[in-house]
Amino acid sequence: MSKRKVAMQKIAGLCGIVGPLIAISSIALAISYSLSWFSWTENALSDLGAKGTAVALFNYGLIIGGLLSIIFAVGLMRVLWKSILGYVGTFILILADASLVAVGVFPETAGPIHAYVSVVFFTLLPISLLFIGASMIKGKSERNFSFATILIGVFAAASIATVIFIPMKGVAIPEILASLSGSAWSIVCGIKLYKQHILS
Repeated sequence: MSKRKVAMQKIAGLCGIVGPLIAISSIALAISYSLSWFSWTENALSDLGAKGTAVALFNYGLIIGGLLSIIFAVGLMRVLWKSILGYVGTFILILADASLVAVGVFPETAGPIHAYVSVVFFTLLPISLLFIGASMIKGKSERNFSFATILIGVFAAASIATVIFIPMKGVAIPEILASLSGSAWSIVCGIKLYKQHILS
């Protein structure tokens, strides 16, 4: 691998680490500034980007985190592109990350488009993990990570599915569970990508 490709892979790996950390940190800080009204059982995370003093913090955190995650997904695609499942999975991940950016660009105050991009993000994220995990099963060195990736995808999907099967006023809990699981995966995968330990 050329020095240029190694450098690009390392940058992508770093983005996979830093991107979710920025997004999750912005959510955590936004919640800390909104304790007077935010409720895990009554609100959605997106409410943090529509009212209160932490609107800009929440929205810009998602935008920056999403943009960095797109760079990570593109870098991962360059590694997994030889596998159809890997290519499709990383392409879906890019779309999911673009949707995360759109969640910040189009907050709840923007109207119905916010709901659409939110649904797209929480739908595509677990699907991308299932494809990516499946693409790495054949590689012995990545088998454990591939199974973990699939399990995280299932967990994220199950978390979001509770909104459908269990009526609830607020969706912040399933949203944060899916977000945290996806972020944890991205950080670990980012580290592996940085160290060039991802094999197709």
